[in-house]
Amino acid sequence: MIGIFAIVIALALLIYLAYRGISLLILAPALSALVALLSVETPLLASYTQVFMGAAGDFIARYFPLFLLGAIFGKLMEDSGSAEVLAQAVVRHLGEARAILAVVLSCAIMTYGGVSLFVVAFAVYPIAAALFQQSSLPKRLIPGTIALGAFTFTMTALPGTPAIQNAIPMPYFGTTPFAAPGLGILTGLLMLVLGQAWLNYRAGQARATGERYGDHGGDNLNIDKSLRELASREGFDPVEVPAEEAPRGLPPLPLAILPIVLVIVLNLLFTALVIPAMDTDYLAEPQYGAISIDAVRGVWSVIAALVISIVVLIVTHLRRLPKLTATLDSGANAALLPIFNTASLVGFGSVIASLAAFETISAWITAVGGDNPLISLAIAVNVLAGMTGSASGGMSIALATLGDTYMAMGRAMGISPELMHRVTAVSTGGLDALPHNGAVITLLSICGLTHRQAYLDIAVVAVLVPILSLVFLITAGTFIGTF
Repeated sequence: MIGIFAIVIALALLIYLAYRGISLLILAPALSALVALLSVETPLLASYTQVFMGAAGDFIARYFPLFLLGAIFGKLMEDSGSAEVLAQAVVRHLGEARAILAVVLSCAIMTYGGVSLFVVAFAVYPIAAALFQQSSLPKRLIPGTIALGAFTFTMTALPGTPAIQNAIPMPYFGTTPFAAPGLGILTGLLMLVLGQAWLNYRAGQARATGERYGDHGGDNLNIDKSLRELASREGFDPVEVPAEEAPRGLPPLPLAILPIVLVIVLNLLFTALVIPAMDTDYLAEPQYGAISIDAVRGVWSVIAALVISIVVLIVTHLRRLPKLTATLDSGANAALLPIFNTASLVGFGSVIASLAAFETISAWITAVGGDNPLISLAIAVNVLAGMTGSASGGMSIALATLGDTYMAMGRAMGISPELMHRVTAVSTGGLDALPHNGAVITLLSICGLTHRQAYLDIAVVAVLVPILSLVFLITAGTFIGTF
């Protein structure tokens, strides 16, 4: 009983203090120590050095290349002007009449191609603000519109996305980024359709009452100190570039979209053709981990696709990157805080999992879904993502503590690992977007709006809609199977 009380206290403090802006690098080890102290039977120093740091270090060793390459790719897309060109092209082709859809698709194209959602938010907001003003749409709808395109279907549902939420399940289930492609596409389309329907409904309400863009404040795009701090908490530091250092001219649309197309196509090629054709028998040797190719094929594919795309991006945009070294350094630095934040959450979860009381909790969680482990898995990931305010953090804790259990349950029930992968990924995109989530706070700050003004729409498109889509995914996967 004392152990369960310690876990509840630690999780409650994690939610509250993270919302108050305290770094997870401090919170996670501090609360891990609190759990160890409150549970009495757990040795404090051993819990930190052997359990917390062991789990955090393992996560960093496994996923650091994905965080690093993804951050560098996003920074290059931003500094070369490619992100801006893509957003403008979508808006130009769809026009003012479809302003909401234009912003959603602008965000979706970039995030599906591997651009950081923070880069997307900063790049798209000025365009969205101008477009909404021209279309007489309320400014309060902008955060929900950006959230639908950047936080939902491209992050978790669409097969092949290089998002970390789609990469973390691969080693646990021996899958690839394209796991359950048919179900993933249908689930992603459902998120898009439901989210778009809600935003259109809200826009119709505003027109009926005569509400226009309005003067909510926050249209000054200079980034103040508080916004810098919020963005930096998520590993992205939006520093304004003086005019003389700005990229010299925007690239044409084909060049701007080429790197994103390459990430997706190369990911598929390496997954389905190149790596399976390689001789990888050496992986069975102890010095390479004594594993099979299935354990690393997905991660290798994403790494190879991002590396090649980064090289192509640099070569084709070299004259637009006058300070290439600074861009690469900025991208590399932007990778550090997100991975250490997530690794700290994984360490925190491992300390909790080491408690005797966790056996009671895990037995309850795994029994929630009855005969269907997909339901239990979805609940565990969603709840942990909500508690930590982090999609990748919640998923990592769930898989690190219960991944083997769910894999065994899935095998026993004849559920494919691909479906387990897709359910896990989609489950991260629901309760993670509660008000204390760092991305939500940063997005509202970029738009110059408060939770009271704009969070309702974020809650519907990034919490309610993904959960409804998850129910569809589990139902379809259970009765139809994986395709």
